[in-house]
Amino acid sequence: MNKLYSLVDDIYKVVSEKTPADGVDLYDEIDRFGENCKRLMSNLFTEKRDGRKLRMSNIGRDDRYLWNVVNNPDVQEEMTPNTYVKFMYGHLIEEMLLFLTRLSGHEVTDEQKQCEVAGITGSMDCKIDGVVTDVKSVSSFGFKKFKDGSLAYDDPFGYVAQIKGYAHSEGETSFGWLAMDKQNGHLTYLLYDSEDTQAPVHDKISYDIEEHIERVKKLVEQPDAPEHCHEAVPDGKSGNMKLAVGCSYCPYKHTCWPGVRTFLYSSGPRYLTEVVNEPKVTEI
Repeated sequence: MNKLYSLVDDIYKVVSEKTPADGVDLYDEIDRFGENCKRLMSNLFTEKRDGRKLRMSNIGRDDRYLWNVVNNPDVQEEMTPNTYVKFMYGHLIEEMLLFLTRLSGHEVTDEQKQCEVAGITGSMDCKIDGVVTDVKSVSSFGFKKFKDGSLAYDDPFGYVAQIKGYAHSEGETSFGWLAMDKQNGHLTYLLYDSEDTQAPVHDKISYDIEEHIERVKKLVEQPDAPEHCHEAVPDGKSGNMKLAVGCSYCPYKHTCWPGVRTFLYSSGPRYLTEVVNEPKVTEI
């Protein structure tokens, strides 16, 4: 694990000096990167995923979201073409980061290994130097949570539960994320250990993942949807109310908030649940 702490600096060194670590064959790794990208694109264009299924990748999401996944899959928003492109771009970044990890002399194993916990399955990204690792490309805002270690306190996409499941299936308590700020190219590695009682995030990450999964499985069998995942929040000082971040990215937002109105700001769409002062931007 000590070797893992130098990962980011080692990648930066390889990129700056354009020289692989000792014992690493540049052209072998380039060939591997090309084959991985080819397989990735083949999977993205041919695989079909069951939209009604609980998976390791969503098991950490909010209760109402998961209830909708199982009970209301047909009402979710269609993914827009630009969102598909964004996800493809993210997957390609992840392959690039693993290429650079290998090139810098670190070990990458168990790529896309199938995992199962309490009947819920998923595929881990990999292990880096023996540690279960998810590779993420994130916005500058999201990057801060990986950089300062605060992800466990603000985890709307359930990243902690997802990787806890992968680690638990391997009998491990340590896990981490190699994250890249896709706007600026900055890298960081965030390592958590659910048995580290001195860690500030211990109370947030030390729960039993099997108990969590069993609770979710019972939850989605209930006839009625749980309460809203998040309450609406003030839209600055305008007097208007808008969806919280967790709801604004959710494909079920128009089902949970049927009166929501969408306004197109320069920073992107904003979803208002209450309009006191009409925004001076286009409504879509």
